[in-house]
Amino acid sequence: MNSNTDLVVIGGGAAGLMCAITAAERGVRVTLLDPNKKLGRKVRITGKGRCNVTNNCDIKGFMENIPSDGRFLYSALNRLSPTDTMEFFESRGLKLKTERGNRVFPVSDNANDVADLLVRQCEKFGVKVVHTTAKRILTEDGAVSAVETGESIIKCRAAAVCTGGMSYPLTGSKGDGYKFAREFGHNIIEPRASLVPLESDDDYCAEMQGFSLRNVTLSLYENDKLIYKELGELLFTHFGLSGPLVLSASSHMRNMGKARYSLKIDLKPALDEKKLDTRILRDFELFSNREFKNALDKLAGKTMIPVLIKLSGISPDQKVNTITHEQRMKLVKLFKEFPVSISGTRPIDEAIVTSGGVDTKEVNPRTMESKLVDGLYFAGEVLNLDGYTGGYNLQIAWSTGFVAGKSVLKDEI
Repeated sequence: MNSNTDLVVIGGGAAGLMCAITAAERGVRVTLLDPNKKLGRKVRITGKGRCNVTNNCDIKGFMENIPSDGRFLYSALNRLSPTDTMEFFESRGLKLKTERGNRVFPVSDNANDVADLLVRQCEKFGVKVVHTTAKRILTEDGAVSAVETGESIIKCRAAAVCTGGMSYPLTGSKGDGYKFAREFGHNIIEPRASLVPLESDDDYCAEMQGFSLRNVTLSLYENDKLIYKELGELLFTHFGLSGPLVLSASSHMRNMGKARYSLKIDLKPALDEKKLDTRILRDFELFSNREFKNALDKLAGKTMIPVLIKLSGISPDQKVNTITHEQRMKLVKLFKEFPVSISGTRPIDEAIVTSGGVDTKEVNPRTMESKLVDGLYFAGEVLNLDGYTGGYNLQIAWSTGFVAGKSVLKDEI
């Protein structure tokens, strides 16, 4: 069965929904294709189900958190800034709040409220939703003419590819957008995992599986050069490390396979080495007649103590009152620079975000239209754009989707 429309939006995630709403609001006839029964499936699970909508910062601050081609985003952010995004949602009835690190969440702490609002906006402006998968984008004379699904051919004058990257494949992000782009000659920057847990060959990570650390400082080194340092929380796992600090660190690892990466954790960031030594001395005086293995209860979590003992090189049975200054200094250094080697990242399907994608050099930053095919647009994670944690990646989706929706058939509607 064939049908006609002006714009086919492929993908009902953040970028696709924003693109569909913005275009339909202008009077463009929009058909949105998404195989999921519920639209915005990835939006509904982001931020641990709370949805970090955006980051409440200015454009300059935003750019500092985009390790990929941030300059490409400048025009889109000027069209829909984080402030504009907050206004978009709040003016439509979603109350927002700003938390630590300028992260913006719905007051309800429910990601479904964000997705449901977008779905209601689609309904309000007459977006036709078809729960199916796009198979091919068809062209005539170098311009988009139709989109083929398994069941029909939808004739159209434009198509917006908003399929996401390759992270969270269960939500439908399986790399289809790259296939569509390649068919029209677009270069694809090799997709890789970003905002992803890290693997380690250190046995003691698995020994501490499930143990979390809060208010610690994580430092990431690339070939012994410090490239990232942040205070926060992390989690030891059977494969290595996870948690907010680790996910953020992973997005700085742009040369995996070529460079050597390692981590150091400052377990006591509020204390310098001298103050920490004084603290340890105080505990050692308190437990002077105990064995070393029974003297760290006030300094570290129970799960971590056996690992600290092993790495310190001090015998677990050594009496605390016989521990030398040299041994104590080694323990101080261990608390301030707990080492974790990095062997790799978890698979891309465990990543929150995909780095890589459609080369932005081949896309008009003012319209999101392909420079190779008329009427073909790209928005969101399918593009070679990604940011650090904190709402930046969703803002990329909102801004690029908005610009695509505003630009489609601009001279004809």
